[in-house]
Amino acid sequence: QVQLVESGGGLVQPGGSLRLSCAASESIFGINVMGWYRQAPGKEREWVASINNGGTTNYAGSVKGRFTISRDNAKNTVYLQMNSLKPEDTAVYYCCAVYYTLGTYWGQGTQVTVSS
Repeated sequence: QVQLVESGGGLVQPGGSLRLSCAASESIFGINVMGWYRQAPGKEREWVASINNGGTTNYAGSVKGRFTISRDNAKNTVYLQMNSLKPEDTAVYYCCAVYYTLGTYWGQGTQVTVSS
């Protein structure tokens, strides 16, 4: 099964930017959809963005226009570029890989904290 490792989280001031990376242990070419979710303290995990293997992207309304998801099949990596960060973006961010026939796999998460 594929293993996913997120990186790039950290502490950033409001209005700042971060780029998260999700490195897969095998080719992502065959993964139907890759996505990012986040979970803030005391809240349920929520979907942030996704990209299918055709390159079509979708975003949650709360991040649309600020976040950009992309995938590099050659590097087996998916990225989440986060701009104009707000304190409410503070959460653990998780990468996931969705195979329509095999199910969904998750990374271990990376902490993003937006604070002055």
